[in-house]
Amino acid sequence: MSTLLEVKDLKKYFKTPGGYLHAVDGITFTLDEGKTLGVVGESGCGKSTLGRTILHLLEPTAGQITFDGEDITSPSKQDLRRMRENMQMIFQDPYSSLNPRMSVSEIIMEPLVLQGKLSKSEIQQETIRLMDLVGLAQRFANSYPHELDGGRRQRIGIARALAFKPKFIVCDEPVSALDVSIQAQIINLLLDLQESFGLAYMFITHDLSVVKYISDDIMVMYLGQMVEKAPAAELFRNPLHPYTQALLSALPVPSLRNRKKRIILQGEITSPINPKPGCRFKNRCRYASEECSEAQSLTEYSSNHFVACCKCGSIEVPV
Repeated sequence: MSTLLEVKDLKKYFKTPGGYLHAVDGITFTLDEGKTLGVVGESGCGKSTLGRTILHLLEPTAGQITFDGEDITSPSKQDLRRMRENMQMIFQDPYSSLNPRMSVSEIIMEPLVLQGKLSKSEIQQETIRLMDLVGLAQRFANSYPHELDGGRRQRIGIARALAFKPKFIVCDEPVSALDVSIQAQIINLLLDLQESFGLAYMFITHDLSVVKYISDDIMVMYLGQMVEKAPAAELFRNPLHPYTQALLSALPVPSLRNRKKRIILQGEITSPINPKPGCRFKNRCRYASEECSEAQSLTEYSSNHFVACCKCGSIEVPV
């Protein structure tokens, strides 16, 4: 299976009165065709900024982005327009991401109209096909977003993202605003679409149960940096970074006997504005030492299991 997306040392900084906020700081990974990379971490760690920077909704400060063998780090307007046919996004809020003045059919057909490759009748036929594909009944074609529930709104967003038949989709917390039963429907829809069309996903979420179900590999982010990356089953079986262990310890276990020991993080969060060298988690880490004041590079601890922690070999995995 060939590599579809390759990101090297990607950075995105925002200028603030106090200095530069390091929202994304040196992220490197690859994503193969038809695979899903889950991206997890607490709010403000840079998950959404990473996805938006890859799609050039935000321009990168530094680094390199290669898509389908082509360097797209600094594309021209023409290249960007062509590139976005293969790279799309499903947004978190299925209401604010839709134009309230447009009907369901108008929202879905808008990308096809802007593309300018199909006739009016072909656009109408393709719109009907996309609605059927995502499970939207044709009776909703003339409805408006405010008349539909959250699940149907998100199906509109998915249909719109599929209009160009992309290879890669950034899913920015696509189920966080939905009820649990609707979440399952949307997740299963995404999996069915992936199997049918060979789509590659970057699935951004803070829900560890969801990311375990849908992902092939999982990346854990903390304050703009990757602290751990591994296959989904391996990460849940053997979390190595103290931050990953703390995240997984918060997962509820449906058992009165086999309860996990909850790791409560303490200490002050490192400022992401002009952060000092070293591990950004050290102020909250119970294993922190002088070594942690030095820059932590990603190390392959076992096959395809990378971790940025000088203590990972001596840390006991909580039960």
